Amino acid sequence: MFDSVRKHQKILQFVLMLFIVPSFALFGISSYSEFMDKETDIAKVNGRPITAQEIDIAAKRQAERVGGNVQIAQSLPFRQAILNELLQERILGFAVSDLRLQVGKQELVNSLQKIPQIRALYRQDGTFDNVRFKQLLASNGMNEEQFYASQSFDLKIQQLVNSVARTELASPKLSEIVSSLYETERQVQTLQFNAKDYLSKVNPSSEELQAFYEANAKLFERPEYIDVEYIVLKADPKEDSKAFNEKADQFANMTYDQSDSLKPAADKLKLSIQSQKGVTRGGAPGVSRDHPLANPKVIQSLYGDEALKNKRNTEAVQTAPGVFVSARVVTLHPAQVLPYQDVASEVKRQVTQRAAEKLATAAAGEKLAALEKDPKNAAGFGTASWISRNKPGSLVGPSIDEVMSINPSKLPAVISVSNPGVGSTIYRIDQVREAPAVDAKAHKAQAQQIQALAAQSEFAGFMGYWRNSAGVKVINPLKQASSNSAGS
Repeated sequence: MFDSVRKHQKILQFVLMLFIVPSFALFGISSYSEFMDKETDIAKVNGRPITAQEIDIAAKRQAERVGGNVQIAQSLPFRQAILNELLQERILGFAVSDLRLQVGKQELVNSLQKIPQIRALYRQDGTFDNVRFKQLLASNGMNEEQFYASQSFDLKIQQLVNSVARTELASPKLSEIVSSLYETERQVQTLQFNAKDYLSKVNPSSEELQAFYEANAKLFERPEYIDVEYIVLKADPKEDSKAFNEKADQFANMTYDQSDSLKPAADKLKLSIQSQKGVTRGGAPGVSRDHPLANPKVIQSLYGDEALKNKRNTEAVQTAPGVFVSARVVTLHPAQVLPYQDVASEVKRQVTQRAAEKLATAAAGEKLAALEKDPKNAAGFGTASWISRNKPGSLVGPSIDEVMSINPSKLPAVISVSNPGVGSTIYRIDQVREAPAVDAKAHKAQAQQIQALAAQSEFAGFMGYWRNSAGVKVINPLKQASSNSAGS
């Protein structure tokens, strides 16, 4: 397939990587239609529309390529990703055309010879099998002119992107400064105020417990779950593969065409209808990893609109080599707030924990106020340790950020950091020093990260310029596909 042939081009791999960078979100695009816009037009680039049908077809092909199902191709987030990809392709195409980039004949030949499918067409004597080449193109709905044009276009894109990638990135001096910030060490002592040490001082009343339950009902909600039935088609090792493939086709067609019941397919293929209760969005509880209802695709299908709301069979899902599954929802049990008497102990635990945490935080606040008047007082603190951003020890998240943000000219210093669910910690920062030894690998990795961020920023500006030049605009809002459109 020449979709896969084109994937072997490094430039397209690079461009596909850029699709996931948040910098390329579709901001700044006008959202209203002009006089001649059509209802099926989703967006336009340089006046050329991207239609809903194009997105449907591309979404279906991409879903098949990554092993997804119809529901994935229909989903709005997936379709939005496909639209973004099509927009990127059109914008880059516009830039190539506007700049009148050219590709030399030898450059095109060298590029084609790197494609495995093309290399395979050379005979042992070095001659090229032009007949097989034309057959390969024809099987993919292309002629030679179209193929050479597409490969030439890819090389022009490569020229364009490489010219941006060669733009001067972050200077070595900036990398040195950032690495120094990550390597510089601070001597830190800690003083813990844990909620567990204050639990004995908390005794909530029944009125307080009831009030907390009523105000936080969502915390005591049982998630929705479903009771399902399913059938499994397994290949018999003694069975001919062709015969099994025919059964698999029957299985898929019957569960889809007669989607209101599994019985026709079960009767035809002599399969037993099995059942399972209490299946959540995380799967069936207590089943083995290879169980049909432990498979993410099966669960995703069961919780899709077709199965959950319309009570239809799921599509046939291959859960393992030679194993196909189809399932249906028998009963939906909506999410429900559990009665107070069923969760009374959990209510008390949460109320007590929160109250103890408030006491711990208050005690930490009082201690911090006293220490700020006398920061040299180290009484009660633990053993001092040297930490840095490269070697944070036990400090994570806000703790390391707060400690490293203290002005080194104002030491010793004390700060308090809240740790939700646990309590608060007071940190005492006494000294600062340069790292005794530089980690060469970490230093190199940081420099590469800085360069990568600079490259992303550079390419975002580049794409923004050409997006504006191409007059990109959204015509109609993208919607989740219907079953008919996705399957066409």
